[in-house]
Amino acid sequence: MERPRGAARPDGALAAVVRRTGASAGGVYVLSGDEPVLHLVVMCGVSPVVAAPWRRVPLATVGPVSDAVREDRLVWVGGQDDMARMYPRTAAALPYRFAMAVAPLDGVRQCWGALLLLWPATRPAALTRRERGHLVSSARRIGRLLDEGARQPAVPEEPRFLHLDRTDVGLEQSALAAADLVERLPVGTVALDLEGRVTYVNTAAADLLGRATGRLLGTLPWRSLPWLDDPDVEDQYRTAVLSREPVAYTVLRPPDRWLDFRLYPDDSGISVLITPSGGGGQPPRPTGTRALAPPPAAAGPETRQGAAGRIHQLLHLAAALTETVSVRDVIDLVTDQVMPAFGAQGVFLSAADAGRLKGTGHRGYHARVVERLDGLPLDTGLTPAGHALATGVPEFFTDPVEMARAQPPAAPLGVEEAWALLPLVTRGRPVGCLILSYDHPHAFTAGDRAALTSLAGLIAQALDRARLYDAKHDLAHDLQQALLPHVLPRFDGLDVAARYLPATHGMEIGGDFYDLIRLTDTTAAAIIGDVQGHNATAAALMGQVRTALHAHATTGADPAEVLSRTNRVLADFDSELFVSCLYAHLDLARGSIRLASAGHLPAILHHPRDHPRGRVVDAEPGPLLGIGVDAPFPITTLPLPPGTTLALYTDGLVETPGTDIARAVTTLARHLADACDQPLDRLIDNLVRRALPTGRHTDDIAALLLRTRHPADCAYPGRSGW
Repeated sequence: MERPRGAARPDGALAAVVRRTGASAGGVYVLSGDEPVLHLVVMCGVSPVVAAPWRRVPLATVGPVSDAVREDRLVWVGGQDDMARMYPRTAAALPYRFAMAVAPLDGVRQCWGALLLLWPATRPAALTRRERGHLVSSARRIGRLLDEGARQPAVPEEPRFLHLDRTDVGLEQSALAAADLVERLPVGTVALDLEGRVTYVNTAAADLLGRATGRLLGTLPWRSLPWLDDPDVEDQYRTAVLSREPVAYTVLRPPDRWLDFRLYPDDSGISVLITPSGGGGQPPRPTGTRALAPPPAAAGPETRQGAAGRIHQLLHLAAALTETVSVRDVIDLVTDQVMPAFGAQGVFLSAADAGRLKGTGHRGYHARVVERLDGLPLDTGLTPAGHALATGVPEFFTDPVEMARAQPPAAPLGVEEAWALLPLVTRGRPVGCLILSYDHPHAFTAGDRAALTSLAGLIAQALDRARLYDAKHDLAHDLQQALLPHVLPRFDGLDVAARYLPATHGMEIGGDFYDLIRLTDTTAAAIIGDVQGHNATAAALMGQVRTALHAHATTGADPAEVLSRTNRVLADFDSELFVSCLYAHLDLARGSIRLASAGHLPAILHHPRDHPRGRVVDAEPGPLLGIGVDAPFPITTLPLPPGTTLALYTDGLVETPGTDIARAVTTLARHLADACDQPLDRLIDNLVRRALPTGRHTDDIAALLLRTRHPADCAYPGRSGW
């Protein structure tokens, strides 16, 4: 993915847009050329420690950055309330007050990634039209800049950090005088840059911190002062950097001295005032003061990111796991988010099944290794994965030598150089095993081990829950399919296409049904219906209704009589559920159709000449089936010339929250007309796709399309005029 020398980088353009917009921080994400992942390549205004959990953002996830690129739109989050409402998972991991804008980097040939900008909480919550246009055009300029490169932008191991010079030259001339002024103050003063490093320490601060000035300058405070190596301290720093609001807290300097810290941030860095806790002559303390005890002496610094960063990362992944429903969802989250979050190059996820570990998903593993890992007995100790699952204790191997020393008889897992073997156990029962692998030797810090061990428990619960969901969903789907016709009859002169789509949420069994019944060689009954409810009772009633309709239709009764007889049968069942149904009698030889409705949505007709824009059939409906009323079912008779398309459907195809149902039906008729020249199979898929652009729906969908052909294509003689 290396770009040729001289290729433009977005660094200067990012710095310019941050200055022009008055943003407090900014970054540029670029799409990887190998996988659908957005990588943070350059940033300014916030420390890399703050951004570490979001260095890689899978394109498929729901979040401000991924949504902006995937949906090709500007995403604006005006504050903490907006974040909680729009992106609750992100809000849980970033509980700070700030505003955010993300715009896609649209080039001439492609979208390269995203521009991210942050503002402090004091910024107005709404964007003006001018600001919105400026952000979009700024992102587009960066996209055009990236167009100049012949290849995908290079993704660095760590994001580049830009230092923005916002100071005035005149201030530099008074730097020595300012230093002398601060040195004379009895209050400890420390200056931090936006990366969190110490840039200035006065004598009073060095005395209070118990460390010489030379040993503090250029360091991160929680690295050079072990008693500040605490997630809460780092979290206070994050709060100041992201919100640009003052924060205060009190920390115990061992063995018994409490110090008050006050952080005052702006766009150039953070000023820190340090005083003995309870001392006099102190400036006003910012709101939100907290007292923090030092961490245990054994706690050591993280090598890649701070402890608070790891905590926020765990919160983000834990929130994502709560949204997984199926096993496929769990696999996608592990491969797209867990693996990159911990810098792994390979992942293998297996689930316990009939006493063996069955592979459910993997990435970065050779087929031979996958075959060897698939099907291992749960109680085996002959492989590292089996041993970890047998003991229930996670195992971490920094290199092959360490693995061979720990388990000499174990077969190698592949050509990888380091591994994390995480048994997935919930309620004392093994449900699977997760293997993260690395292409090079990898040292697992104490934070890494603790985070992965905690995460393994969450993945185990999610996997166990997802397997139960899949089992119930498969059972419900099989039952639903058993109650629907497996093969529709074929008629000379009639093309037919049908679709049934179960709801994408929940495990309920639906009551939607369709049918096409052969009455004679040239007549047929087309039926669509929907039983109230989404459970086994509704499905059972659906099967009974479909059987009753079929039995009465084959006696030669007209549509009204078929519905009346079925209504009486339903009344005998003494069911509390109602059924909507549309019954259409097609006479292919005469070219006519007779419709009767039991409270169902209207049919739609399309003919290039007679109904070029699609016609919603205005047929008078009768009552729903099952209400126990001996009411008539009016019949509507319509011509059915060659080339006519008839659409029958259930409400799942047109009904969405907040949408007028009549308008939705009219829109469906227009879609039918727009795609009328397509074969029926393609047409019905197109209707479903256009009606449900997100691909997700909360109700079952049943649809039946029928199209009459020209008599020249039929074996029976047509009537005159055909």
